[in-house]
Amino acid sequence: MDTIYFDYNATTPLDPTVREAMMPFLGDVFGNPSSVHHVGRQARAILDDARDRVARVFGCKPSEVVFTSGGTESSNLAIFGVARLLKPKGRHIITSAIEHHAVLHPCEYLAKREGFEVTYLPVSSEGLVSFDSLAGAIRPDTILVSIMAANNEIGTIQPVAELGSLCRERGVFFHTDAVQWFGKEPFADIHQFNADLVSICAHKFHGPKGAGALFVRSPLLPDPVILGGGHENERRAGTENLAGIIGFVEAVERFVPHPVFSHPELSPLSNRLLALVDRLQGVRLVGSREKRLTNTVSFIVEGSDSIALLAGLDLQGICASSGSACSAGSLAPSHVILALKVEKKLANSLVRFSLGRETTLRDIEFVESVLPAIINRAQRYQ
Repeated sequence: MDTIYFDYNATTPLDPTVREAMMPFLGDVFGNPSSVHHVGRQARAILDDARDRVARVFGCKPSEVVFTSGGTESSNLAIFGVARLLKPKGRHIITSAIEHHAVLHPCEYLAKREGFEVTYLPVSSEGLVSFDSLAGAIRPDTILVSIMAANNEIGTIQPVAELGSLCRERGVFFHTDAVQWFGKEPFADIHQFNADLVSICAHKFHGPKGAGALFVRSPLLPDPVILGGGHENERRAGTENLAGIIGFVEAVERFVPHPVFSHPELSPLSNRLLALVDRLQGVRLVGSREKRLTNTVSFIVEGSDSIALLAGLDLQGICASSGSACSAGSLAPSHVILALKVEKKLANSLVRFSLGRETTLRDIEFVESVLPAIINRAQRYQ
């Protein structure tokens, strides 16, 4: 049985060229970049060059790039780091109801343990945050706004440039979790988001797992959340993962300026899936038809649940998801779907197809041939 992989929003296969670029740093080049001897200095020179390479793609200063272990750490550093730094100025944070848990959980922690207040902006039925709702939520004591660039579960693309511009006018720091944006949407430079902090993760665009970055607009210096040595210019303690960083840089250079998730190639395929969803009785698209990631088609199914649907798909060799891979195994309905005002019972039936570079028309045709029967079986046994 062939495998049809429709879970690219969860992770992507490591690109062979990226893997090849990493190989020397898993063997011959093994030095600690903080060591003063020539082996350490060699590693330091490579690390500095890697930061310069990312900065050239991003159009920013090398000092504004903080290498991390991935999207979760980047967003944690942004939220905790700015909140704790600016605590004397205010304790109000704004985010949206559909953020990734890498943003929501730090916000919840700050509210529960450190005396902050968090406003969760509602979203439209398509999952969009409105400019007016953000404008109305900003207060004199607001210190940080965090709105994702594109949603991992439903693919909705937020108007982050406009939201970031508003924050800048009001003197409020703006963070965007852009983990799902990179490699999928057009990229000019890091400043297109109008954000002070941007989270990036390598394994979402054919780089290695365990590698990412946080862009931090100068002169902001968030409080570190990992303490120890003075690595990453005092912002992130821990010996740098040089192999992972090189893989991240290689993937950024290859797959961000010219997105590896090609719109011309993926649009006809995702449109076929959209048409399929529209034809099936009791099946409904969630998210936006127009303002969405080209590779993402998410839907809910009446009279069923995600576990039965995903099991049925997997038996046919189709790898899909019920939302965030970071919440896999959870029996709770998706917080994203609930925020769209979908009733709780239906929110438990989310299926996400996220396509990628290896997706073919044959894959889509096979899904068209088996999905109706999979849904019928799942509904019958509820």
